[in-house]
Order: sequence, then structure tokens, then C-alpha cells
Amino acid sequence: MRRPWLLAECTYADFKEKMPQVAVLPFGATEPHNLHLPYATDNIEADLVGEAICRAAHEQGAWCVCLPTVPYGTETNQHCYPFAMNLQPSTILSVLRDLVQSLERTGVRKCVILNSHGGNEFKGHLRELFSHTKVHLFLCDWYTVGKDRYKEFFTNDDDHAGEMETSLILHARPELVNLAAADPGATAVLRFEALRKGWVKMTRPWHLLTTNSGAGDPRQATADKGKRFLEFLTERLSTFLVELAKSPIDERFPFE
Repeated sequence: MRRPWLLAECTYADFKEKMPQVAVLPFGATEPHNLHLPYATDNIEADLVGEAICRAAHEQGAWCVCLPTVPYGTETNQHCYPFAMNLQPSTILSVLRDLVQSLERTGVRKCVILNSHGGNEFKGHLRELFSHTKVHLFLCDWYTVGKDRYKEFFTNDDDHAGEMETSLILHARPELVNLAAADPGATAVLRFEALRKGWVKMTRPWHLLTTNSGAGDPRQATADKGKRFLEFLTERLSTFLVELAKSPIDERFPFE
């Protein structure tokens, strides 16, 4: 059955009379995810979360349409691994600018960037585009949404290809997971206290940080954990989409 909250399944006839209230634009990545998850992990997750939250918003009377996921992201710190398919941050800005211009010409005025890859950093891009578009841009790094409730779902901390991501892919695409092959996901210790404490930051060279690109132990992941976490994410984010869709754009938007 056709899903009207997915642009890829809509037709031109769907938009002849009226435009969606919100467009959700997912960005993913193509990169290694430990030894047990597919290269498309971030894209699968972006599709999964995007479809779930737009469907839930649709069921609550809000017309939010999820665009196809952009399948590449910034991979400069994974450049030592094969098929880490890199787009420089400046390239992503150009892609984002062009897509936002397309939305503006279409008549969409609210867009949520649904980011599924930690290497994609959009905050500066939003600042650069702020005074150059009529589209109100919002950023959601979906993997940060449940930080305050994380321990209710998972045992181990997760940075990349760990318990949380593995659980989501076990739920969505179990045939793509080979958990028996998983690296434990241990990470190297930084030699400087300032870096360990976060007082100073750097981009992390992933081939030095990890052994097989995984950061976080995935071995206690289950499909049920992934299902429950997705339901939690869906409730939180669909609530926001419904509120955003129903809010009028006035001179104070998005403030009271």
C-alpha cells in the first residue's frame, strides 16, 4: 500500500492542490560499521526513523513528508577504511543549499534535517543558510534524542556500531547482521587529559581510535531492544512534528 508520508511513493497529483506542512530531509552515510553491520547502517536507520515519525505524525493529522535519504556523508576521519564514501562538509553545504532551494520553490516552509551520521555537522550550515532562505530549518541528530533515557534500553555506551545501532538493525534488517563476527568495539585512550575531559576537541582518526571501526560493544544487542527504542524515538519526534506542522509561521515563530 502506498504511504503518503514518503515522497518516494507519492505522485504529482498528491501536491497539485496543497503542499505538506513539514518536509523531513534525512542525511546518512556510507561507511564501515564494525565487522558485523552493513555499510548502509546509517541510511537504513535514517529511513527507519524518518518513516516511523512521519507515519505517526500522519496518524495524528499532520502532513509531514519524508524525503529520500542522502546516502553519503563526511568521512574524512575514516579515510583509512575502504569504501568510506566521503563528501566534504563544504559539499554537504552545497547539497543542502540546493535541496532547501528546491523546497522553497515548492512552497514548503518548514524542514527538519534528520541526521543519521555523527560525522555530519549541520549547525554551521544552518547558520550560513539562515538569512538566505524562507524555509525554517530544524536539525535533529536522532541518535542523541534518547540520551536522557538511554540506560532504560541498553547496557553499554554506544558511539558507533555498538549496542544501540546493532539493536536497531537487528529489528529492521536482521538478515544483514552477523553478530558472531562483531569486534568488541574497544577504543584507544587519549594521552592528554584536556582531550579526555572534553576541554579541547579534535576530529578523531578512526583507524587509531578503533580496531575495526566499531566504538561500543554490540554483543548484548537484541531486536527487541531496537524495537522498543524506535517506539520511544517515534513518540518523541512525532510529537515535535505534529506541533511544528500545526504552528503558524508569524513574526515570532518559533517563539511564544
